[in-house]
Amino acid sequence: MSAPNGTGTRVRAPRIEHHDRPLGIGERTPRLSWQMETVRPGWRQQAYEIQINGQGSGRIDSADSVLVPWPGAALTSREQADVRVRVWAAGEPEPTAWSDTTTVEAGLLEPADWQAVFVGSADITEGDRRPVLLQREFTVRAGLLKARVYATAGGLYELELNGSRAGDDVLAPGWTSYHHRLAYRTHDVTGLLKPGANTISGWLADGWWRGEYGWNRLGERYGPDTALLAQLELHYADGAVEHVVTDGSWTWAYGAITQSSIYDGEHHDARIEAAGWSPVQKKNMQVGDLTAPAGPPVRRIQTLPPAGITRLDDGTHLIDFGQNLAGRLRITVTGPAGTEIGIRHAEVLENGRLCTRPIRTAVAHDVYTLAGVGAETWEPRFTYHGFRYAEITGWPGELDPADVVAVVCHDDMPSTGDFECSDPLIERLHENVRWSMRGNFVSVPTDCPQRDERLGWTGDLQVFAPTAAFLYDATGSIADWLTDVNAETGDDGLVPLYVPHIETDFTQFHCAVWGDVTTVVPLVLYDRAGDLGPVLRGYDTARAWVDGCRRLLDDRDVIAEGLQLGDWLDPAAPSDRPQQARTDPYLVATAYLAHSARLLARQARLVGKDDDAASCSALADRVAAGFRREFVTAAGRCVSDTQTAYALALCFDLLLPEQRVHAGNRLAELVREGEFRIGTGFAGTPLILDALTTTGHLEEAYRLLLSRELPSWLYPVTMGATTIWERWDSMLPDGSINPGNMTSFNHYALGAVADWLHRTVAGLAPAAPGYRTLHVRPRPGGGLTRAAARHHTPYGTASVQWRREDTTLLVDVIVPPGCDAVIDLPGRQPITVAAGAHSFTSEHRSAADDPIAPLPARRYF
Repeated sequence: MSAPNGTGTRVRAPRIEHHDRPLGIGERTPRLSWQMETVRPGWRQQAYEIQINGQGSGRIDSADSVLVPWPGAALTSREQADVRVRVWAAGEPEPTAWSDTTTVEAGLLEPADWQAVFVGSADITEGDRRPVLLQREFTVRAGLLKARVYATAGGLYELELNGSRAGDDVLAPGWTSYHHRLAYRTHDVTGLLKPGANTISGWLADGWWRGEYGWNRLGERYGPDTALLAQLELHYADGAVEHVVTDGSWTWAYGAITQSSIYDGEHHDARIEAAGWSPVQKKNMQVGDLTAPAGPPVRRIQTLPPAGITRLDDGTHLIDFGQNLAGRLRITVTGPAGTEIGIRHAEVLENGRLCTRPIRTAVAHDVYTLAGVGAETWEPRFTYHGFRYAEITGWPGELDPADVVAVVCHDDMPSTGDFECSDPLIERLHENVRWSMRGNFVSVPTDCPQRDERLGWTGDLQVFAPTAAFLYDATGSIADWLTDVNAETGDDGLVPLYVPHIETDFTQFHCAVWGDVTTVVPLVLYDRAGDLGPVLRGYDTARAWVDGCRRLLDDRDVIAEGLQLGDWLDPAAPSDRPQQARTDPYLVATAYLAHSARLLARQARLVGKDDDAASCSALADRVAAGFRREFVTAAGRCVSDTQTAYALALCFDLLLPEQRVHAGNRLAELVREGEFRIGTGFAGTPLILDALTTTGHLEEAYRLLLSRELPSWLYPVTMGATTIWERWDSMLPDGSINPGNMTSFNHYALGAVADWLHRTVAGLAPAAPGYRTLHVRPRPGGGLTRAAARHHTPYGTASVQWRREDTTLLVDVIVPPGCDAVIDLPGRQPITVAAGAHSFTSEHRSAADDPIAPLPARRYF
């Protein structure tokens, strides 16, 4: 941190792109961001200067401080740069002191930089998929300055130098569309080496590459062999650089890991020592470009102790960790050699024992066989499970709670958003949303972390992206995944239902809600993080998607045939037919096409394609007119008289002004007639509370939110849920499990409601990209007496906190430096305030008394 200048203002060290550890990055001209600390109200930046390796950019007159262009020459492979910044405030003749320095180092940016080749085991028996251990010895001379290892694999890998881990990532190299790109990581291993003899070794396991994956359990998705690619570079004081690379000089053997599968678990026999080392075989791996990832790796983020342990019989214990999570166990155990400890996992109990039916064919069974050498600590390497409960068998003697912890694993994203209010059930709901995001951001944004699926379903992320972008700095993770969405989308604009795409028995088609990830999510990242990059990189994909859907239109300008998932998981759909919603799937598809065409027009304007913007706007108007002719009466009643139909029509601005009033009233009637039970699936759930709010029915919105009856958001909370369920009724009121074949207890999609909690209950939303302007618009209701939201924006921390005292609403707002805020409180005209801390009051009676003006057509979801 730089020292403050005379005005009490200091600049934090700059951030490189979305990297918290900018070692081995792939961006040649990385963008820079910085934040300010100041006590000056209304502070604004007027200019800045960036210094790279002592070379200054000179003063640049600009208020920008988020993802500003790299001012120097492009980085070359392995190049290291020290970066710092100083700024001038408006009205101040002198700049701040220089910030602390951030050191950035490029990875291997050219294919020719790689001397290593892929190597793996040789002469394996067909079907033998045991993990293998590879190693090589080498010598380090005196005078070593630094050492870097660049590594990846076909399969999952872990590297060790002299028995110590290189890096702390989990499930490396993660899952990408391997035939398009394979991610590598860079690790500083200087401190793991010693003068003289050293050993580099690496474990290899199937992972997503060769393991059985997908509900059809096909293996060898990307190839029949696993292989390691590693390049260790030793930099000496005399200027010499030596390379230790994977090549024919390495050897391999089987080791203590006898079985490993993401779905089925890992078996480890500590009595086995690797022996019988044989020469490796070079492998011809069919992979795409070797790339440095834009997002963080999966890491061990947290450990949870048992919340309760029940001894079922001799050697068998049922452990409740009190929280549904994604990860695995770490155990410490003492016992005779050959003692076998079995660990099975499940999200819920039925009749007091693990209920494993929802995980289908995923075995989720880890086994550790003791070596008998005293206290032994073990954690699986190459698997993870979705679970709250674990059943441990074979434990010798009493199980001390201190000997078992759950290790929470997910993308290492900084937490950026918090919410609280006076209703503990709503707070628990919000915490459940957070935990479901944590459980499903495991290399790719998955649907679920427990059963034989765990795929990157595009529709789930499309509806959840605004919530994700508030809770965590997920821009790097999501943008990295969108790279594969772009690569996997066909020339005909067909966006796979899940990415990375693997073959299953699920037909691929132009599916509304799911394919619209290409138009929606890049704009979410722009609006929430101020990052235009995903729009620029994904524009052609989004255009192809909209063009593909346009070709589905009939002569009435609606989509009227073909497969659609529609309002997936409507609570009225049969348990074995989740696509059979009450809302016409073609109404959903047509509404989404109009919406996506408008979003694409906005993308086109942002990338400077004004002709495209005009044609997309015309298409949106044309489809909206077709929607009204086909699906809406002149008065505004939808032919699918459902909550989802009205939510889509209202939030996507598909109705004429006179129709909106009737549609809003009819939606409120449906909610009241349904006794405030939710009636929406994937398509309607993220929108229904906004649809009610913007048409003057805030009271109905709150009553829908606060309902505890089945189906509702709070029903699972009353049933003890600690994550968001896939179905509104994944668990039935009697405690039994939904009989459907698709019943996850950790699915974030229906948790998209948290975005409404942030924007409407607490009242914190972006009004300009990256929250450069805040929209502070709390709308209290539902009997809540207080609420608050805090978000670490790219400019600094923003917060809104309100409380009610009788009929008075007291609101405290913090606006980050360099930003402003539009303050729109009930009963007051909106005003704009500058950066700093502000307090306001207004008279407030009840939700029904608050007039709600329609939001602008441009939405932040």
